[in-house]
Amino acid sequence: MGLTIGIIGLGRIGGFHADTLSGLPDVDGLIVADANPAAVDATTGRIPTARAVRDADAVLTAGVDAVVIASATPTHAALIEKSVGAGLPTFCEKPIALSVADSAELVRRIRDVDVPVQIGYNRRFDPAMAAARAAVAAGELGFVTTVRSTTLDPAPPPAAYVAASGGIFRDCAVHDFDTVRWVLDDEVVEVHAVGGNQGDPSFVDAGDVDSASVLLTFASGTIGVVSVTRYNGRGYDCRLEVHGSDDSVVAGWDDHTPVRNTQPGSTFPVGPAHRFFMDRFAAAYRAELSAFCAVAAGHATSPCSVHDALEVALIAEAATRSVEHHRPVRIDEIRSEFFAPQPQ
Repeated sequence: MGLTIGIIGLGRIGGFHADTLSGLPDVDGLIVADANPAAVDATTGRIPTARAVRDADAVLTAGVDAVVIASATPTHAALIEKSVGAGLPTFCEKPIALSVADSAELVRRIRDVDVPVQIGYNRRFDPAMAAARAAVAAGELGFVTTVRSTTLDPAPPPAAYVAASGGIFRDCAVHDFDTVRWVLDDEVVEVHAVGGNQGDPSFVDAGDVDSASVLLTFASGTIGVVSVTRYNGRGYDCRLEVHGSDDSVVAGWDDHTPVRNTQPGSTFPVGPAHRFFMDRFAAAYRAELSAFCAVAAGHATSPCSVHDALEVALIAEAATRSVEHHRPVRIDEIRSEFFAPQPQ
């Protein structure tokens, strides 16, 4: 018998998750809720196995086997706590909270609860990025000198979204931060970020930037380079490069990579360019939710925990402060504000 999955939040990503889950063989049905009746009606109208209930609390008491949280970011921490308190395996879209303080508090509050929580960093399930991680783990690259992760959005989100997003590092670059940390199986110790604005003034109004680059120093000595922007007119560009003393690997270079190659005689890439993260990572999202079904059924442990999400939040906070104060920021500087030193 398959799983009944509850979904809280049916916006762009929640509706996409509903469609993906309804097509998985391990899922028999969905229980869904959203404050927007039109989103609920649209979901139940196209998915025969989806049934609506009045709100998030009703989802948790509807006899579901697990819960997917895809609601607005400010609701994530409270809903994770409620869901695990109800004994339900929980999947939550990133981030677990808007601030490091709230993220750290959530980790403290649920650390002794034996209920799995998986955080939605979907790039871990992209086949090419997973292969890059495997190559690093196998020692095929020798020692890793540099890792580069790129996320270039084709156009900015609405101004209202930007104002509530927490900034480009917490909203966008967190995927890159998680990916490089995961691929290297290494921890960031220092962050130096720069940002700029050449586009819509709403970013300045929100205290944000529309483009940024971040230098990450890892404990091993590897250098990380993360580049993000809200303006990449050619398309949605997400790539990873890992360079080592013996070899180099790349992920995200395919015939739909949104670049114009100026090499004479080259026909790569043939296009059309990726335009949206949901089409670029459709297979990764499916694999991610399939993995969560295995977690919910008790067949696997969480592949991305709240502790992973907290480490990413620390990096994002350091990058934000680095831009504000025009200096490198140590991760320990951030961590010490929220965690007391451990006794020797």
